[in-house]
Amino acid sequence: MKYLYLALGDSYTIGEQVLPEENFPNQTALLLKDTIATPEIIATTGWTTDELNAAIDAANISTTYDIVSLLIGVNNQYRGRTVENFEMEFERLLQRAIQFADNKTNHVFVLSIPDWGVTPFAEGRDNKKIAAEIDAYNNVCRLTAEKFNTHYIDITASQREDGNKDEFLAEDKLHPSGKEYAKWATKLATAIKNVYDK
Repeated sequence: MKYLYLALGDSYTIGEQVLPEENFPNQTALLLKDTIATPEIIATTGWTTDELNAAIDAANISTTYDIVSLLIGVNNQYRGRTVENFEMEFERLLQRAIQFADNKTNHVFVLSIPDWGVTPFAEGRDNKKIAAEIDAYNNVCRLTAEKFNTHYIDITASQREDGNKDEFLAEDKLHPSGKEYAKWATKLATAIKNVYDK
């Protein structure tokens, strides 16, 4: 029997402007195809933390999963919401993710928020301000992951290096291409494998 995987998030999880098989949850499952089933994904482009929380309510999930990933927050930053508000809502989401993982904190994986300010889409905007705000949000993600003993995977550093290169961007020059998602999938698959190999 293959492990069940639930991916929670926004456009970076669903894979805006790439084929479904190119998003990072599906690429992760492909890398671990002998052990992980096709992921269940609750994610939509544009979602903030409260919108993801409402979608989880609407999904009425009654099962538990062997692996849960959470990547959310860029739209909170984009809409100018405070870090304090994000912290409160993100913590609630992570607690729910842990519940979906049958309270096995070691099976929950938080991915850091990408920096859209490095992309061509952000031309003319205050890139330094965006970067500082993304860093503040990611600090919340990291500290909250540590607080609840879940994993934290930093994909932002490499994404910042790739964020203005055509091959790593979708057609909208904002969202990642499948090639960028492949990097995230490799990191996540390695972390999952480390859990199950112990």
